[in-house]
Amino acid sequence: MLLSGVVSAQVVGEITDTKGEKLPYVNIYLENSFTGTTSNQEGNYELEISQPGDYTIVYQFLGYKTQKKQANIQSFPYTINVSLAEESTSLEEVVINSDENPADRVIRKAIANRKKNLAKVEAYTADFYSRGIWKIENAPEKILGQEVGDLGGGLDSTRSGIVYLSETKSKIKFKAPDDFHEKIIASKVSGDDNGFSLNSAQDADFTFYNNTIELNAELVSPIADYAFNYYDYKLEGIFYDDLGNLVNKIKVIPKRPKDRVFSGTIYILEDSWEIYGIELTTTGESTQITPIETLVFKQNFTYSEKDELWVKLSQTVEFTWKIFGIGGNGRFSAVYSDYDFNPQFTREDFSNEILSFAENANEKDSMYWEKIRPIPLTTEEVDDYIRKDSIQERKNSRVYKDSVDQVRNKFKITDPLFGYSYRNSFKQYSWNISGPIEGIRYNTVQGWNTTVNANFTKWEEDYNKYWGLNASANYGLADDRLRVKGGFIKKFNNKSKPYFTLNGGIEAKQINDTEPISTLVSSVASILFDKNYLKIYDRTFVEARYSEEIFNGFRLYANASFERRSALFDDPEIIEDEDEFTANNPLAPNDFDSTPFEDHNIAKIGITGRINFDQKYYNYPDGKYNVTNSDYPTLYFSYEKGFAATVDDYNFDHFKVMANQRVSLQNKGDFEYSLKGGKFLNGENISLVDHQHFNGNLTHVKLDPSINQFNLLPYYGYSANDTYGELHAEHNFKGYLLGKIPLLRSLNFNTVIGVNSLWTTGNKPYSEYSVGISNIGFGKYRILRVDYVKAYQGGWQDSGVMFGLSIGM
Repeated sequence: MLLSGVVSAQVVGEITDTKGEKLPYVNIYLENSFTGTTSNQEGNYELEISQPGDYTIVYQFLGYKTQKKQANIQSFPYTINVSLAEESTSLEEVVINSDENPADRVIRKAIANRKKNLAKVEAYTADFYSRGIWKIENAPEKILGQEVGDLGGGLDSTRSGIVYLSETKSKIKFKAPDDFHEKIIASKVSGDDNGFSLNSAQDADFTFYNNTIELNAELVSPIADYAFNYYDYKLEGIFYDDLGNLVNKIKVIPKRPKDRVFSGTIYILEDSWEIYGIELTTTGESTQITPIETLVFKQNFTYSEKDELWVKLSQTVEFTWKIFGIGGNGRFSAVYSDYDFNPQFTREDFSNEILSFAENANEKDSMYWEKIRPIPLTTEEVDDYIRKDSIQERKNSRVYKDSVDQVRNKFKITDPLFGYSYRNSFKQYSWNISGPIEGIRYNTVQGWNTTVNANFTKWEEDYNKYWGLNASANYGLADDRLRVKGGFIKKFNNKSKPYFTLNGGIEAKQINDTEPISTLVSSVASILFDKNYLKIYDRTFVEARYSEEIFNGFRLYANASFERRSALFDDPEIIEDEDEFTANNPLAPNDFDSTPFEDHNIAKIGITGRINFDQKYYNYPDGKYNVTNSDYPTLYFSYEKGFAATVDDYNFDHFKVMANQRVSLQNKGDFEYSLKGGKFLNGENISLVDHQHFNGNLTHVKLDPSINQFNLLPYYGYSANDTYGELHAEHNFKGYLLGKIPLLRSLNFNTVIGVNSLWTTGNKPYSEYSVGISNIGFGKYRILRVDYVKAYQGGWQDSGVMFGLSIGM
């Protein structure tokens, strides 16, 4: 049961303005200490004090005069209600220099002292509390044909309510420049006794002393080194805080609202030029997170006379969102307390683990939370805990799960054509079978063909462990051939994440194993444009794969297979009337009777190591979640051997290496590259299937948003069996260029430039240069991209326009 009353050892009360309106997010703390709290959205607060005595309690809120209350506390709870008056700012004391905006003077000083003020905090420990809430309004019954349900009991009769509510209490420690660790000692998720909150101190660490704040895009701080390129400023007034410090209240005005910017107010202290407080807003257009409408950051700082530091005491991030006609709002509130700026750290205090959990962190009862929770729950939060806790046992019951599954598993008359899914939540298994309609494709070997897939999954611990079976059947009308394959997969745990798969059967497979053209795109190209780019062969196989993270930052992949490969031919009735079709042999595109290789058997083994240098990770009780360090590239080293081939020349050894990395250049966008190279031994006469193929493209359509592909390269024109190397590089300016051009900046497009290069033995180097526009669309739907590409190989070659997706960059 959730206690709604107040336990002992607390000062409680309500905070309002002079008109009686309740004030949320007011800082309340003991003078000359870091013992504090924040009022909730209803203006209520609870300040934990361990002993009776005389105290000075400070009430601080941006835009209002700070109040100090003397309290002689003999017993608990002790009630203090406070009414705060608005701060009266003045410009009378500001000396106006006709040559400079007075706000610009302050901002220039803040910029000049930015690094010094950032470096003042060399190390600390602190207590951290965070509460997150996410609400939805007027949710539909279905989205894109899928049942929405009641979202875990969060929706009321109006289909509105809280869909996520959680709390975190943790101990954090920091050492400059970037050593950090958080240990969560208590975690609570409404409606889930076994849940672990996603709120963390590092995710909430938004520091406006940095040049940029990463929120999908790198947003420019109002006191960044180059802030004057993005903002105008207005001094709205000055006032003196309770310590006699002069505070400048400065309005932050974006020069280009759709740029990577904030708007609002920043409070800067005179003389030290430190941040006194933040009230800044950004938008989904600025962050390019399309569902987001607004993000509002509020930060309050307090001064420690002992440490001579201004430090963050509380932070609130509020957001509103809307997409597909559905909307809502939410907030994440955080309170920092019990700072120690002189910790005695040892070498063992920090490692690559940046987050861990205390034992039984998710099993704290309501009395524990009532005692340690610095921000009291609002009425709706109390109601949400009570309601979801009361139905949790019922939701975990077989009767409830069966009733939900019964609705989900209902058979429809169209299911035989479009597929059917079945789920047993209580016994934790599911199966599905796809419909033949969605699997319909066309190629010049099989003609019209369709694929039906079937899957079975049995899981444990919310999919942290599972095993599954899969099967696939493909039938082609032209070759009158049924091909069937199947497999087994098992995930053993969610820490090192070992996977084992075993697959076998018969399939029609692309000769180019990078599968550069999807069967759907190939079907459209063949039907509408008489371009049969897809080149396939018949593969009968059995293969086993295993992968596991051996130690932090190093993952090993191993595979072994045996294959029987047979060449396939185009159907004569399909190709006879179309002059533009080419043979299924990419080595002789005009010879429809030739084959790209001899039919043969071959065995293969391979091993790959992946290295993520200095990889950080979150150590949750239910799994290890890695955080790639963008300061270093990710490296791959591979060796593959083909042996026991029935054609002696088809045996080979293949070594290759790859490095890829994405680097943030702050306000100038993101740079990403992928560098690959390899070498064959005994590869002079190997099968075309085992060549190193490259991810080419001849369709002018680019549905894969990754950079590891070419735009105009033929699919087989440069396939290598000796030494090769390739480079893919791309820079997305994220509005740095177009955001400065009148008219164009209102479109919120991104400029993207790129280069793809290829070096193979016996060929001149091949390169492609591209310039494009991404984030194209309307409103919240911006997933399109257009590039102009020009190829070069000893001279300028083909050019073309590519149409594709811009997801991810």
